[in-house]
Amino acid sequence: QVQLVESGGGLVQPGGSLRLSCAASGSIFSRYAMGWHRQAAGKQREWVATITSYGTSNYADSVKGRFTVSRDNAKNTVYLQMNSLKPEDTAVYYCRATYTTLAYWGQGTQVTVSS
Repeated sequence: QVQLVESGGGLVQPGGSLRLSCAASGSIFSRYAMGWHRQAAGKQREWVATITSYGTSNYADSVKGRFTVSRDNAKNTVYLQMNSLKPEDTAVYYCRATYTTLAYWGQGTQVTVSS
């Protein structure tokens, strides 16, 4: 069992930056692949980025070059650095932990990009 708690969301102007954090507890964090997903109002949840247990990262085309995912296994935390934010990045951002057939979600943190 893994518990995930996201933080760092908020209101930011277009072109601004935010860093989301996802703190994990309850299991061996380093073995999990960690992902970020988001869900805008009225839309389906979509994948944003993943970092594997080996540290390899992948990104959705919509955020490539603007977002960076990283992890600190000593702190059981994964981060999403978001730069050059656009209004279309507005969504609830969720953290997800996966290992073999296991998958766990956090409760989400709201990111609003607006002037």
